[in-house]
Amino acid sequence: MKKINLAISLLLSGSFYLQAQLPAAYVNPFVGASTSVGAAGIYHGLGKTFPGAATPFGMVQVSPNTITGGDNGSGYSYEHTSIEGFAFTQMSGIGWYGDLGNFLAMPTTGPLKTFSGTIQKPENGYRSSFDKKTEKAAAGYYEVILSKYNVKAEMTAAPHSGMLRFTFPENKQSRIQIDLARRVGGTSVLQYVKVVNSNTIEGWMKCTPDGGGWGNGDGHPDYTVYFYAQFDKPITNYGVWSADIPDDWKRKREDVESEKYHERVASAQVLPNTKEMEGKHLGFYTEFATKANEQVQMKAGISFVSVEGAKQNLEAEIADWNFDKVHKAAQNAWNNALQKIKIEGGSAEEKAVFYTALYHTMIDPRNFSDVNGQYTGGDGKIHESSSFSKRTIFSGWDVFRSQMPLQTIINPSLVNDMINSLVTLADESGKNYLERWEFLNAYSGCMIGNPAVSVLADAYSKGIRNYDMSKAYQYALNTVAKFDNNDRGYSPGGISTTLEYSYFDWCMAQLAKATNKQSDAEKYLAKSSDYKNIFDKDKGWFRPKKEDGSWEAWPEKGRLKQDYGTVESNPYQQGWFVPQDIDGMVELMGGKEKVKNDLVYFFEQTPKNMMWNDYYNHANEPVHHVPFIFNRIGYPWLTQQWTRTICSSAYHNSVEGLVGNEDVGQMSAWYVLAASGLHPVCPGDKRYEITSPVFSRVTFQLESKYYAGRQFTITAHNNSPENKYIQNAKLNGKPYNKCYIMHEDIAKGGTLELEMGSKPNEHWGKD
Repeated sequence: MKKINLAISLLLSGSFYLQAQLPAAYVNPFVGASTSVGAAGIYHGLGKTFPGAATPFGMVQVSPNTITGGDNGSGYSYEHTSIEGFAFTQMSGIGWYGDLGNFLAMPTTGPLKTFSGTIQKPENGYRSSFDKKTEKAAAGYYEVILSKYNVKAEMTAAPHSGMLRFTFPENKQSRIQIDLARRVGGTSVLQYVKVVNSNTIEGWMKCTPDGGGWGNGDGHPDYTVYFYAQFDKPITNYGVWSADIPDDWKRKREDVESEKYHERVASAQVLPNTKEMEGKHLGFYTEFATKANEQVQMKAGISFVSVEGAKQNLEAEIADWNFDKVHKAAQNAWNNALQKIKIEGGSAEEKAVFYTALYHTMIDPRNFSDVNGQYTGGDGKIHESSSFSKRTIFSGWDVFRSQMPLQTIINPSLVNDMINSLVTLADESGKNYLERWEFLNAYSGCMIGNPAVSVLADAYSKGIRNYDMSKAYQYALNTVAKFDNNDRGYSPGGISTTLEYSYFDWCMAQLAKATNKQSDAEKYLAKSSDYKNIFDKDKGWFRPKKEDGSWEAWPEKGRLKQDYGTVESNPYQQGWFVPQDIDGMVELMGGKEKVKNDLVYFFEQTPKNMMWNDYYNHANEPVHHVPFIFNRIGYPWLTQQWTRTICSSAYHNSVEGLVGNEDVGQMSAWYVLAASGLHPVCPGDKRYEITSPVFSRVTFQLESKYYAGRQFTITAHNNSPENKYIQNAKLNGKPYNKCYIMHEDIAKGGTLELEMGSKPNEHWGKD
């Protein structure tokens, strides 16, 4: 009877046993949470994710920050041993000097310090060391104990707001202090704070390229973060600190990291009882006595529109002081989001990798609209939309390959929002073209190509069309006209640019054809063959040309030479990027058998740990479609072999579980699709290549607004690490001998059954 009562009690309380069956329980936010520090291994910095609390595609991420400057996009690295505070905004998985990390709150005790201190000398500031054993993270939650102050810090998030709970020791001089100037890649250049009443402050932080940030200012970041924050312990002993930053001082990343700047911040003037202030480097503190284990809470709404927007966001989402309720809501939001794909089979490690990967694909593109639908547009003015949610952080060059195609299956409304956001940005800014890498309305110019045209073409072909198509089409046309191979048919000095522009021109042709614009379709279909203009038959590979049409000198390392006409790659890696015309590419390269042998060599030379290398470099995007080329040339069992190898070698349930930057969901989306048994070679074409699933059953939940089917299931009978080869298949009960499936077959729902075995069936997949 006691055992029965215990079981009932656990059932009613939401036992850990039952909870473990829900997908959020498998998420490990520490996966990839390593950045550019020596202890993190290779200089590329691995995942660059953050471990803090967030909600699916939410505006707010409440996360620990361990570093302000350098190439540390998330502001956190697991290898660091001290924390400078907990910020309400973060970027995920990016290189090129990060941004955000705004509104940094820190619980402290003892004398007030206005400087955070450094990693090398944390004792010089309010930064605190911490015991790694006390650090815990889950979907929507993070906690740690700060050794310096003996304070337990917990945090959770809602879509536009966040909450912190601090458990203090007995101390007559405890406080919560907020560094308003703080920013991951530099500093905010101007701040404002006001005490509204006995438990509320409000204000803003202005961030421009003068203060570094995205690309150390080269990404043209220009945004203002508004906040409305409340404390559950009355504000009675409070104040502002203000550092005197001379007008002639530069404030980029390297300046803010300098000892001179640190000394000026450390000697900031402390102004007790100051109720309102604007300045170049401000902080706010509220001080109080605490009893042993006394909990003090803080909550804040964030907006990129106005203080009133931040207030409405907070009041709509966190009305009271029930931290556990907010945490539970965040957890439920993640379970609902992650259930878009249900998996069965696989090991505990593989389930953790899968759901953590799916989690990372649901950080961005994040919501940029307030709860009332208002958002700041590309013209700097306030706009309001009831038909779509404004989205931001579009890492185009990365995400057009796997992340956005994944979302077309499980979150088509999100893709629709992203297209609306890019189109309205082009309209509002007056630039009239689609940005390739967008950050809070900034036209960063980062990377190459016209990836938004790919996302548009892919979405339109799949029936995702709730946007102004006349504007979308015109802006796409303007984009490919502005950034292209010109009349010469190639980009001087560029293999990457020539090949990528050729693909995006093909995407434009598909859009033109689908919208009955015949002359545009013919023009851009012809331009999609520009890739042929830089294939050197003597070398048997792609080679950059000079302005006058002559070849660039062939390097000693040949096609293994990094940056030889290529971006973050070498010609061997980039040269496979002709997704729109695999047959034409194969013909240039000497036929299917020769291409197969070259691809096998390409993979066999790859190090077993899949870290950055000159062959199949999964750590970066240009090769992400390459394993699926085997399907296109008649060797599908090699696609099955190598995708399984990549899934097991390049992804792990550990801090260094990603072999390269997460890149705003792309690295993880590749795994989600490949481990499910599907992946496109050519977004814009509705074909998905079929490969060997990691799991015995994968079920995609389909959105009824866009797709007729309720769900699409891939079942792999007799599946195991050894049985990785597809023997035969059935689609909705009928024999199926194709190594690909079309989007419409997924959209109408059904089941793809795969029979697995330990040896290749070289006859399956030939139709």
